[in-house]
This record gives sequence, structure tokens and C-alpha cells, in this order.
Amino acid sequence: MQINIVQAHSILTRTCGYLHTIASHSLQPYRGCTFGNALCGVGCYVQHNTFLTRGERWGSFLDARVNAPELYRRQYHKERSWAERGGRRFVIFMSSSTDPFLPQEQRFGITQALLEAMVEQPPDELIIQTHTHLVARYLELYRQLGARCQLRVHISIETDRQCVPGLPPPASPLCRRLEAAHTLRAAGVRVVVTVAPLLPIADPDAFFRAIEQSADAVVIDHFIGGDGTANGSRTQSTPLPRAMAALEPRSIHLSYREKMVRVAEAIMPGRVGVGIDGFAGRVRRIHD
Repeated sequence: MQINIVQAHSILTRTCGYLHTIASHSLQPYRGCTFGNALCGVGCYVQHNTFLTRGERWGSFLDARVNAPELYRRQYHKERSWAERGGRRFVIFMSSSTDPFLPQEQRFGITQALLEAMVEQPPDELIIQTHTHLVARYLELYRQLGARCQLRVHISIETDRQCVPGLPPPASPLCRRLEAAHTLRAAGVRVVVTVAPLLPIADPDAFFRAIEQSADAVVIDHFIGGDGTANGSRTQSTPLPRAMAALEPRSIHLSYREKMVRVAEAIMPGRVGVGIDGFAGRVRRIHD
């Protein structure tokens, strides 16, 4: 693993494509991801983005953007004004490419420093996306942020299985992620479990009951459409579909997502989002 300390040129990126209806800006404290070799890295759409990978293998490098908090403060007024001129709220998605709570965060503290900067200069809304229980470390900062802006924490839990044969282990144990969701929710933070990408679930009823007890809402997203292509062609080139089909042949089809949505909606009525609408905070009922 190559870890580099870098000075970024910009930290707030105006969104387009998939993220455009979710947030006005994305923010990546790091470039690259040390979770790239974990379960979430197998189907990660970022590995196909040559602008971000720059020819390097996903999971083999990490750039620590140590000047990110300074850049945030410098860009804040300009980017907030840009969003408002376009009739949009200033909403930040952190982060769409690199998990903000990598193990290296304990060394660099970039995400922590960014959250502190946001307490001083808050967006209208902050959406935090992570695959790890380490998100629960900054509870006091979330309390402060929640008093200054809308705050939503997304914790990804793709399946109820501790491991998926043929694929690497998850970056964070399933039970630890559920515990983190419960801790954050108990502290008054809005928590959304993102089942994305949806992998085969052994016991759907028990899985969604566990989520119902730990989170305010759930989002279910399939790699078809969820990887930025209509038919999931990016993910089709990875080992993920084969491993999914070995466990549950129907899971590689979009109809499997709809089946899981129905189970989730029966347990969490009015609290289930699907695909991009779910990431934007919109829920859907079965009949929609």
C-alpha cells in the first residue's frame, strides 16, 4: 500500500451525473481507498474511473489530502454562492469515492478536521457515507453539526452474511456496523443503512428487523443502475456477479431488489428508499 501526503488543489467538487440529484457538492478527504481490497472494493464503481485511479490499481494507494480543511474554508463562500445562484441548497456528500473513515484517519485526522471546519462554516446539509463502524468515533462533532445543519449518516451493509464465498471479507464486521448505527441513532443522529450494492441475503426478515432497530431508514440499491450504467456493465466485469449468482442465481437481476424492497417495506413502512431516490432521502412504498 502506497500512502502519499499531498496538497490538493480543490476539495469541494460540483456534482454531476448520479450525484447531481443528491447533493450540490462531493468532498473526498482522501484519494484512493485502503478498503479497495475489501468486499466493498470488489464492485466499487470508482475502480473504473481512470481520472481518479490514474492507472493505479484500486486499493493499492492512498493520497492523504492534508490541506483539505484549509481548502474547505477557502472555497466555502464561493461554492455556497454557486449553489444558491442555481436555486439549490448547499449539500455536501462525503464521500462518493473514498471512505472518510479509513484506518489511516486515526493517523491523519483529515475527516475530523473537516467536520470541525463544517461546524464553523456549515453546509445546508451533510451526508456522510461509510462502510465502517469507525464512523461512530466523532459523536460529539455530529451533535455540534446537527445543531448547525441537516446531518445524515449512511452506513453501508450489503448483506447479512459475515462473508461471501469467493470475495474478500468486509472492511468492518457486520455486527460492528449495526452497533455504530444504533449508537449514532441513540445520540440523535439520523442514520440510514444503505444496502448497496445489494448482495444475497440469507434471512431477509431478520436482516431488515435488525436494521429497523438500528436505523431511521434503509436504502436498497442494486449494481444494475447503481454502478452508473443502466445494465450494470461496469460490475459485470468484476467477480461480484459470479459470487452473487453462486449463492442466489436470482440476485443478479433487478427483480431481486424489488423482492427485498417488499420485505423491507413490510417491516419498515415509509422508511425504505430505492436506488438514487433513496440516497437523496426520498422513500418509496411498495405500490409506487
